[in-house]
Amino acid sequence: MPQPFRSTSIPDDSWEHRELYDGVVRALYAVPAYFASSTVIEGLVATDLQTLNQVLGATIESQVVATLNSMRRVWDPADRYGQYAFVRQAQVFPDVLLKADQNGEEILLGIELKGWYLLAKERMPNFRFQVTPAACARADLIVVVPWALEHVLSGGPVAYKPYVESARYAAEFRNHWWSEVRESDDDRTIVMPDGVGPYPSKGDRIADKPAIDRGGNFGRLARTGLMDEYIAEMLQVGLSGIPVDNWIRFFRRFRQ
Repeated sequence: MPQPFRSTSIPDDSWEHRELYDGVVRALYAVPAYFASSTVIEGLVATDLQTLNQVLGATIESQVVATLNSMRRVWDPADRYGQYAFVRQAQVFPDVLLKADQNGEEILLGIELKGWYLLAKERMPNFRFQVTPAACARADLIVVVPWALEHVLSGGPVAYKPYVESARYAAEFRNHWWSEVRESDDDRTIVMPDGVGPYPSKGDRIADKPAIDRGGNFGRLARTGLMDEYIAEMLQVGLSGIPVDNWIRFFRRFRQ
């Protein structure tokens, strides 16, 4: 099985901010314990439950960023980075930057942040990650935060154990799977943009493009096998004492 955090894809120990990087990773795994949301859902019809990701997805991601900023003692216990904060940016890779408040040009790392509503009918995160590896700095991460409502049909969102991976490694793995592992008779060529570097500007061409993608599935990271063990684990999480997978099966049978 693929292993996260390959040594060739993350900062080495000599990087001056490596301690901070490790602290951010620890903080990300601790997000569920600190996550708080002012959003409350009431009166939801059960048949509308699986549309929640469209309604609340962006809100959950914004609240994760706010949670990270409230966890400074976890990722910066020595208070060496007091002028830095996590800032969300729209329609630019990566979604979140850790950068200086006074000088927005100084970026230490980025996070491509995705929410995953656990009761979504796909039974897996359904986002597309098409960014070329060269656009990913070694410290950049891709993070998937699963969530569900506290009382399944109502209440506030609750965050669960996130998936944390090197963004560069995820991009490299995706391309390898598409061109070398995937079963298909189609052309497996991937066209990669030239002149790409980390922290691109809006409008820069940074996406890898397959020669043929009949199903529009290129970039669906959860379908490459990289997240299989994690997804299987999360489908067994109990919501009101019942595993997520059983809830999804129930809603699927009801719709049928």
